[in-house]
Amino acid sequence: MYEEFLKQIEDFMFIEDKPEKADVIFVPGNGYPQMAEKAAELYRNGFAPKILPSGRYSITAGRFTGVLDKKECYCGAYKTEWDFLKDVLMQNGVPEEAILKEDQATYTYENAIYSRQVTDREHLDIKKAILCCKTCHARRALMYYKLLYPDTEFFVSSCCVDSIDKNTWIMTNDGIDEVMGEITRIIKQISLMLKKN
Repeated sequence: MYEEFLKQIEDFMFIEDKPEKADVIFVPGNGYPQMAEKAAELYRNGFAPKILPSGRYSITAGRFTGVLDKKECYCGAYKTEWDFLKDVLMQNGVPEEAILKEDQATYTYENAIYSRQVTDREHLDIKKAILCCKTCHARRALMYYKLLYPDTEFFVSSCCVDSIDKNTWIMTNDGIDEVMGEITRIIKQISLMLKKN
């Protein structure tokens, strides 16, 4: 019974799809390069013609707090998450003209909201999209992007950047705290949405 309960949490939280050809690749804002590196790889392999990284900085910090991994590779003076993610993409073979710009979002829901504004402004019809995000952030990111793109089919392509994934989260207090924190945020956001309706 205990194992079944944990499996239900894992199946809900950790999403990983086999990518298909799409209209765009979304990368929610963050300070890790791995998601943008994966997006660049998908772009180079012909999965989508455009990539839309999104993000200004964390609303709690009020500034871009810096690169969180591979600092030796990505050492620019980045003012926003978007500046950082754009540099990662370009260093990994994505031409500038394939990178859309969204540099105002300060939390995940805004990533989705402002990304929708960008794709609408560019007159892009997003029938299919790939979402490159952190492993334990996948469910919440997908929830927000699906809310803003209700008619879009999404394929989640997640990255483990902090040793917390489907196989390891239960092994450390940090992993448990991270996953439970995500579940709490999802429940609170759903509760707020239901109250508004």
